[in-house]
This record gives sequence, structure tokens and C-alpha cells, in this order.
Amino acid sequence: MLVRHNIDVMHVEKNVSDALLSILMQNAKSKDGVKARKDLEDMGIRSKLHTQTRGKKTYLPPASFWFSKEEKKIFCNRLSKFRGPDGYCANISNCVSVDPPVIGGLKSHDHHVLLQNLLPVALRGLLPKGPRFAISRLCNYFNRLCQRVLDAEKLITLESELVHTLCQLERFFPPSLFDIMFHLPIHLSREARLGGPVHFRWMYPFERYMKTLKAYVKNFARPEACMAEGYLAGECMAFCMEFLKESLPVEEPINRNEDIEVNPLILQGRPLQKAVEVTLSDKERDIAHRYVLMNMEVMNPYIELHLEEL
Repeated sequence: MLVRHNIDVMHVEKNVSDALLSILMQNAKSKDGVKARKDLEDMGIRSKLHTQTRGKKTYLPPASFWFSKEEKKIFCNRLSKFRGPDGYCANISNCVSVDPPVIGGLKSHDHHVLLQNLLPVALRGLLPKGPRFAISRLCNYFNRLCQRVLDAEKLITLESELVHTLCQLERFFPPSLFDIMFHLPIHLSREARLGGPVHFRWMYPFERYMKTLKAYVKNFARPEACMAEGYLAGECMAFCMEFLKESLPVEEPINRNEDIEVNPLILQGRPLQKAVEVTLSDKERDIAHRYVLMNMEVMNPYIELHLEEL
């Protein structure tokens, strides 16, 4: 087989995002600690980052990829105020604390959304240009890799660009950050070129179904038997529902957002939190109005007519 290993994009994204967040926020899981700084001393590189002994304590000089106290608050505040479309992702603000600035409890899909969409935006104006630019390039790689439509020729270019991106990351971040999880993304573009779009091969549907199976477990001494019994009961209920549908009125459960009146011109959904009143300036109102118009289906004929005239 041409594809020897089906590397899971979901877990690679999760581990890369978690490692980057940890080293930026300098939490307990950060890979930039005393041992990492000792490695720099042994290799004789980056003398400005070597450990310094002050009395009985060991001091770590601040690195260019560290958030300052003020930058941590700004970064966490930006993530806490994020509001996405209904069903787009979980409420990430529940995993973010502004005072003290802490991020924790993110799931795999939260890291997926954070790495591909939120992190480059949340880093604007923070960190020096070098580390910020390298992280943004890495986020852009995963974003382009997970598209529904892929071009085989562009994937070859994408693979070579990632090599330059990793070299940029190595210029600023310590060698301890670059474990196997930062090497695996190099192979993802080749696997996408051979196996097709990644959303046919990643683990999200299986992980979601594992949550359903775990809900069947009532006797923790016999988890497999509980899963088998629950699965069989679900199949029997589905068969009975299908059989009785034509003879008896069976009330089916209402899916999410089906109880809302459908308007084809408006994207319906449920709010994550209580609404906050915001007063827009004239310029902001015009920008929002133009954005809504340009993304409505009813405007497509007018846009095509304008493009034809151009």
C-alpha cells in the first residue's frame, strides 16, 4: 500500500495545539522548563535563555515566545468573548478564565477550531513578529489541509511550505517542543494526496459514537456486555419505530432547531449566552450591513450581474 500509516489528523491537531498553548501560557504542561533550558546549555546555543542561579533559586530568563502577564489577559479575554454560529463548536469561553488567565479543559474539536481559526486572530498584536508569524503559518497549514476540496499539486507545495514553517518555529522555540507530534504533520499532506480529503479518515465520528456507547454502561464491572445490550436495544427500537410508522402515529424526537420557524433568508440557531447590547458606529454599521448583504443567497443574482459588467 502507498499509505503505510493512516495518521489521525484529529489527535495531531489536538497535541500540537495543546503544546503551543502550554508553552505560550507557561502552564504546568509547558515544555520550556528547567530541563529544557539545561539542554540549551549543553548544546551551547541561545545563551540568553540559559538558567541563572540567584541564591538557592534557579531563574529562567523570559523568552520571546512567552506571553507577558498583560498579554495573557488580553489573549484569554479575546477567547472568552468568542461567539460562533450555532453548532459550529462548543462554548470555548467555558474553558477560559480571564482572572487569573488560565485555559484548560478543551476537547479535541475545541483545539481543532482554535488552531485553524481562532489562534491566528487571537495572537494579533501579541508576541514578537517572528514567533507569531511562524504559529500563524502552522495554523494556515492545518486549515488548508482540512478543506473539503483538495488540489494534488497544491498539496505538494503545502508540504514544502510546512518544512520552512517548522524551520521558522525551530528558530524561536526550544528543541524540547519538537517531539514526534511536530514531525507527523509533514506526512499529512502526502497522505491527503494519496487518500483524499482528511474528513473521510479522521476519528471524530468514531469518538462521538464511543460517547454513545459509554452512555450504555451501567455496570462498570461488565462494560462490554452493557454496550452490546444497549446497542441491541437501540437497533430493536429503531426497527419497531420503522415498522409502526405506517400503522400507528409514533412521535419522533425533535432534533435541534427543528422547533424554530424556518426562514430561508435567515440562519436560525440558539444563542450561547445572554445577549449583550453593543452600540455600533456609523462605519461599523456599514461594514456589518455590507457583510450581511454579501453573504445572503438573495444577493447572488445581483453579484453575478455586477461581475458580468466588469
